[in-house]
Amino acid sequence: MKFFHKLEYKYGKYAIHNLMYYIVILYALGLVMNLINPMFYWVYLSLDIGKVLHGQIWRLVTFLVYPPTLATWAFMDIFFGILALFMYHSLGLTLERVWGAFRFNLFFFMGVIGQILAAFVGYVVFHDAYFITTGFLNFSIFLAFAICFPDVQFLMFMVIPVKAKWLAIAETAVYAYSFFRGSASTRCEIVLSLINVLLFVAMTRNYQKYSPREIKRKHDFKAKVKVMPKGRSMHKCAVCGRTEADGADLEFRYCSKCAGGLEYCMDHLYTHQHVTEDVVQIHDKQ
Repeated sequence: MKFFHKLEYKYGKYAIHNLMYYIVILYALGLVMNLINPMFYWVYLSLDIGKVLHGQIWRLVTFLVYPPTLATWAFMDIFFGILALFMYHSLGLTLERVWGAFRFNLFFFMGVIGQILAAFVGYVVFHDAYFITTGFLNFSIFLAFAICFPDVQFLMFMVIPVKAKWLAIAETAVYAYSFFRGSASTRCEIVLSLINVLLFVAMTRNYQKYSPREIKRKHDFKAKVKVMPKGRSMHKCAVCGRTEADGADLEFRYCSKCAGGLEYCMDHLYTHQHVTEDVVQIHDKQ
C-alpha cells in the first residue's frame, strides 16, 4: 500500500478523472462503427502486431474502441451494447470513487499494457496471429468490482438476481478451463491480459496483519481478554461513573495522558484532570 501512496503523491496530478467516461465514449464509437461496417475495425484498428511492426503503431491505441458485445443480431447488438456501456461506466466510476482517480488509472492502463504484451508475445514467441480485443480488459474491471463488492446483485437476463461474486467465479472458471486446456499461447494471453488484477490485488492487500509483531499482539490481547461476568459493564467513566448501561448513545474513550488506563465518557474526556502514576500508586495502596 505504501508503494501506491508514493506513486500517487508523485504522479497523482497526472491522473485522468472520470476515465471510464472517455473509455465508454470510445466503446460507443466502436459500437456505431460495428453497425455501419463490422470489418473496418479488423482491417484498420485492431491490435494486429504484424502490422504494428510494419509501422501502423496507431493500432496500439485504436484497438480500445472495440465495444463489449453480448449478441450477434444487429438489433440485439444495439440493445445489449447500450446496456453494456452503462454497466461498465457504472463499474469503472464506482472503482474510481473507491480507489481514487490515480489508482483506477493505474489499474486500467496496466490492463492495456498487459493486453499489448500478450499480443506481442503471442506473435513473436508463439507465432500466433490472433487479435486481442478489449474482452479481457472489461473482464478485469468487472472482476475488480466483484472483489470490492462481492454481494452487489446483477439481473441476469434482466430477471434473475445474481451476486457479483458468483458471476465472477463462473467467468473465472471459464478462463481457468481455457488456461488448463488451451495452448501455451492461450495461457500466456490469459495471464498477461489479467496481470493488472493479479498485481493490483496483490499490491493493495494489507500484509501487516500477517507480520510476527501483529500476530503476537493479537495473541497477547486474546490472552488478556476475560469473559465479562453477567451484569458487569465493560466501560465506565472515571469521573461520573456512568457506564454503557446508562445510555445507548454514550461513548467512552481512553485518555493517553492518564496513567492506569482510565476511561472517560465524552462529557469528561476533554475536561477531566489528568491522573499521574503517583496518584495511581497511592490509590492502589489504599
